[in-house]
Amino acid sequence: MNLRTLLSLPLTLTSLLTNRLQPLSKTIASIRPASTMVIESSKLNVLHGPLQPHTREGDSTHPTGFFRDGYCWGAEADAGKHYIGGVVTQDFLDFSKDRGNDLVTRRGGFPGLKDGCRWCLCVERWKEALMASERLGERVVPRVDLGSTALDALKTVKKEDLERFAVSRTQ
Repeated sequence: MNLRTLLSLPLTLTSLLTNRLQPLSKTIASIRPASTMVIESSKLNVLHGPLQPHTREGDSTHPTGFFRDGYCWGAEADAGKHYIGGVVTQDFLDFSKDRGNDLVTRRGGFPGLKDGCRWCLCVERWKEALMASERLGERVVPRVDLGSTALDALKTVKKEDLERFAVSRTQ
């Protein structure tokens, strides 16, 4: 029985009581319930939904991410764990450069970042900036796009901390 036939059946109390839907139970039983569908955890965001792209075609910093596919997810080979969908500030770029990671200078396939750029950030560097914010101020901490931040980031940072610096997709 197809969906059109199913939708055209009159579902009245009488039809239910007289078991007119009996043949349907076999069809319904063969459908896999949505609750058994599995999404690979590395493809989930910190909100437990599907990971959203952090950059898109046409963005000045596209493609970002360990795999340069626009997504902030990784694999065991990603030692930096580029899981944070960050919107960088100049204070963060200066902070990162002081620690040996120059994200401002354009080189090779890397576009160079400036204040407001979207980039997949290393979880540990984001956490360092969070810790440093007590003495350097909150501008040192990049804002976070929760929809494009991988669930695996929560192995290192607290969700509450990410939420505190959350930014909407349009910012």
